[in-house]
Amino acid sequence: MNIQRFSTLTNLSSHTIRYYEKIGVLKHIARNSSGHRFFTTTDIDWIQFVKRLKEMGMPLDNIKLYADLREQGESTAEQRKELLQTHVAILEERIALEALHLKKIKEKILYYDCIITDNMIDENLKG
Repeated sequence: MNIQRFSTLTNLSSHTIRYYEKIGVLKHIARNSSGHRFFTTTDIDWIQFVKRLKEMGMPLDNIKLYADLREQGESTAEQRKELLQTHVAILEERIALEALHLKKIKEKILYYDCIITDNMIDENLKG
C-alpha cells in the first residue's frame, strides 16, 4: 500500500511516517519501481506497537533504541524485555499517582455535594 493508504490506516500523517523512517523507527520500507514507499501489513503491526509505546509516554529515543534492538533479532530479546519492564515500572508509578489524584478529586466532589445538599435543606427550612 502507498503512504497515503498507510497514513489513513494508521492515523499518522505522512510527515510523521517519513520522519519515523528517517530516524530509524520504521526500517526497511520497500519501494516500488517508481521509488515510492510501499508498506505491508507487517509495517502496520509494527507502527501500531510504536504508537502504543508513544501513547504510553515512552520517549522517542527509547522507541528508536527498541527498534534498533528489534532489527538485530532475537539475540536482543533480553534488552528489549528490560526496556519494556523499565517503562512498565514508570507507567505503574504514574498510574498510582493518577489514581491518588482521582481519589482526591472525588473527595472534593463529595465535599461539594454535602455543601449543596446542606444549602438545599436550609432553603427548604426557610421556605
